[in-house]
Amino acid sequence: MGGSFEPEYATINKNTLIKKFADKFNFPDEQKLIDTLKATAFKLKEGVVTDEQMSALLIVADQYGLNPFTKEIFAYPDKQNGIVPVVSVDGWSRIINQHPDMDGLEFVYDNEWVTDLVGAKPCPASIECVIYRKDRSHPIRIREFLDEIYRPPYNGTDKQGKSYVINGPHQTHTKRMLRHKSLIQCARIAFGFVGIYDQDEAERIIEGQAVVMTDPSSSLLEPSV
Repeated sequence: MGGSFEPEYATINKNTLIKKFADKFNFPDEQKLIDTLKATAFKLKEGVVTDEQMSALLIVADQYGLNPFTKEIFAYPDKQNGIVPVVSVDGWSRIINQHPDMDGLEFVYDNEWVTDLVGAKPCPASIECVIYRKDRSHPIRIREFLDEIYRPPYNGTDKQGKSYVINGPHQTHTKRMLRHKSLIQCARIAFGFVGIYDQDEAERIIEGQAVVMTDPSSSLLEPSV
């Protein structure tokens, strides 16, 4: 599921990158920009965001032309003081549609539907995304299957020992989640988008449920679980 993102981190001047973003988003005070991003662009339960983690996020945001202030991109700090860069659905839509070779897409829905998942909406067993490129004679087709991407509801116990269940997007928007998965995976292959994840993937990585191939040269960006 992972890929290697190589921004040549060591050659990038951190101050130049911060100034670039401060100018782009009209922040007269560069330190205010840093503080704002640390407070808003990271999913953090405890601890602090380091300057290196924030710089890593800015590198990815700059690479893909994404806006961290509108949540097109944000990040989870990982266990090795790096980050897991997360691109929202709006962000994926932006980088797909802005790619110069983008020439349209479509979805193909499976005729077989799954109706027996507790709490989930009826959903096609698979959805295929088809992306057309201007420079290719054949489209790129990627099919994602519900049984591989589905996450069950969260089951917990409160302080009184009473069990409870929390439904997530896989229950409330089952078809949409599967469609997003097929779109993202197809876009990765069609356009070579690497080193970025959707929120569902990032949560699985942080929880240790996903295995991601890492490149030691990009340790600030690639999670290791």
